[in-house]
Amino acid sequence: MTVEVSIILVGSAGYVSGVGPDLKTVIIGAGQAGLSAAHHLLRKGHKSFEDFMVLDANDGPGGAWLHRWDSLTFDRAHGLHPLPGFALQKPDPSEPASAVVARYYGAYEAHFRLPVIRPFKVKAVNGSLETGFTILAADGRKLTAQTIINATGTWDKPYWPSYRGQREFTGRQLHTHNFRSPDEFLGKRVLVVGGGTSAAQFLLQFEAHGIQTLWSTRRPPQWRTAPTEKSWGIGIEAEVNERTHAGLPPRSVVSVTGLPMTDFYAAGIESGVLISRGKIASFGERSVRFADGSSERIDVVLWATGFRASLDHLASLNLREPGGGILMDTDSVSVARVPGLFLVGYGASASTIGATRAGRAAAVRSSALLDVRVLLPTF
Repeated sequence: MTVEVSIILVGSAGYVSGVGPDLKTVIIGAGQAGLSAAHHLLRKGHKSFEDFMVLDANDGPGGAWLHRWDSLTFDRAHGLHPLPGFALQKPDPSEPASAVVARYYGAYEAHFRLPVIRPFKVKAVNGSLETGFTILAADGRKLTAQTIINATGTWDKPYWPSYRGQREFTGRQLHTHNFRSPDEFLGKRVLVVGGGTSAAQFLLQFEAHGIQTLWSTRRPPQWRTAPTEKSWGIGIEAEVNERTHAGLPPRSVVSVTGLPMTDFYAAGIESGVLISRGKIASFGERSVRFADGSSERIDVVLWATGFRASLDHLASLNLREPGGGILMDTDSVSVARVPGLFLVGYGASASTIGATRAGRAAAVRSSALLDVRVLLPTF
């Protein structure tokens, strides 16, 4: 079987178009995990465009970082783990993290001449290891591959909780996914909902702009001093992976690690900005009622409530267990129900350091699986 493909070759001028053979591997997503996987496939001897390709829905390099707001500067971003084989030079800490990462990822793709096709928005994946996988783009293009490394992350799947009276609230509601600048909230009273670092950073940004805020969390914020021992991080990953190995929906990494107690956040606690009012009970037309019975007038609700794995394009593969999770093998990247499919950026590998390691693991597992299939006798 052959497929027609139109390719933009990274690092070169013009287009390469034509008919090519089935691919060994397709990587979906060109973020931290996807680029790490591509790098390690090259190291395993796979050839760009002949053996594998990386499909990216964005117009340029940077992954989900492309969509971060400009006020998230590099010094406030919570760690960018270097990609394998290519050091991240020390950037200006006041530069937007989105610009830093886009430049770094772009340089990485060009340096290793990674086979990235963009924009290629994957609509659906069908098939199996036995029959081959078909990857269908939203614009009708198709590719086929023997294995899939899915690295689509979470950015396209914002999580919106539901509360009584929420639909009757007449003010503005938006999610982290749609946040652009604190300037659009000047003169407003903003309720920030969520217990992660994004929520804390929004609150402190708003304070710096003279914007009135309230903070709601389901549980009291868990502040912690970041340990320096490597074993601590390994233990956190093991705790998150415990659920995915049981086929349960993963908890977010921050729900296990807690919030890092830095001078920046300590000052916010001291000023009273980073003090949670607790759980939400309900909403009025222009108000919120908390679980303790108190009510406050608000104009805007900013839902900093996190994201879920962006896997809708894999729905036809029937990945989900009865509880809604995906059963992962003990390597934490292989999907038990679908041999030949590897998830990176899922569960513990949703963190940048975890994504880099998962990319390598998926490349190694995919290569080993392909090698075994080559050696199998045919009858």
